[in-house]
Amino acid sequence: MKAVAIQTFGRPEGLAVIDLPIPVPEAGQVLVAVEAIGVGGVDAVIRRGAVSAYGFREGHILGSEVAGTVTSVGDDVDPSWVGRRVWAFTGLSGGYAEHAIAPVEKIVPLPPNLSATDAVTLGSSGMVAHFALAHAHFAPGESVLVRGAAGGIGIMIVQLAARADAGAVAVTTSSADRGDRLLKLGATRVLDRSGDGDAHEGYDVIIDIVAGAAMPSFFDKLNPNGRLVAVGIVAGQPPEDFGAKMLAAFRKSLSFATFSADTVPGPDQRAVQIDQFAAAERGELQMVVHEVLPLEEAVLAHRKMDDGAVFGRIALTP
Repeated sequence: MKAVAIQTFGRPEGLAVIDLPIPVPEAGQVLVAVEAIGVGGVDAVIRRGAVSAYGFREGHILGSEVAGTVTSVGDDVDPSWVGRRVWAFTGLSGGYAEHAIAPVEKIVPLPPNLSATDAVTLGSSGMVAHFALAHAHFAPGESVLVRGAAGGIGIMIVQLAARADAGAVAVTTSSADRGDRLLKLGATRVLDRSGDGDAHEGYDVIIDIVAGAAMPSFFDKLNPNGRLVAVGIVAGQPPEDFGAKMLAAFRKSLSFATFSADTVPGPDQRAVQIDQFAAAERGELQMVVHEVLPLEEAVLAHRKMDDGAVFGRIALTP
């Protein structure tokens, strides 16, 4: 089978198409014939080598979510899964391939009228968005700022916050066109990347997908008792002294937290995904697919992400 591996960490050109044997599912696993692969920000972070300290090595097969049809199962797995269309989480590897292995507890059946491309656009992003807002203790009527709202997670946070009756949903983005598209998805205010262009006094919740050197400046935009939750590091790690901003505003009782879906029990993740897939099939959530590219063009997909040219999600198809 064809797969895409990291031959050299760094630029997209370090990715290469390779041939591998079709894997065989072990106990508790399923094999999925892949129809669509989600290309996420975490893939770019891994490819750049920014998290190599966590054990990623050259030869790593990128990709964490796929959609397709179960073709075989390992021991201790209900054989009725064979032939069913599913969304599957493969971990942090193995998704950029024509066939992928996933634990049976990490697959979710797909509604009949939801495409594989839409499934990988919504699957992880919608679930992370849901639990990120919960982690921030967001409540109806509160104001939310989404930093880095043009990606898959950001777009879903905008929609979910708007559906949950946020008092305001502000977004940071890089262009007026992207701002207009986010307004149609539920945003009420559009700011530039630095958060400027807003006379609003502050926000109760900031969900930050970007991090990087500018993250500390966003503490200034929090209301008293405001909460900033970092769910990504697309722009790299924040400065080591980023907490100084919070201490300088001690009397505002600000909070900072990180959020990873790894801390959410699997059954809870799956329940939210089943609900969101059903809502998407009913047209209540919009999946924003930037482009669908062949698996062999993974390098191009990553170039577009690095150039900041992606609005929504890129999907690959074998």
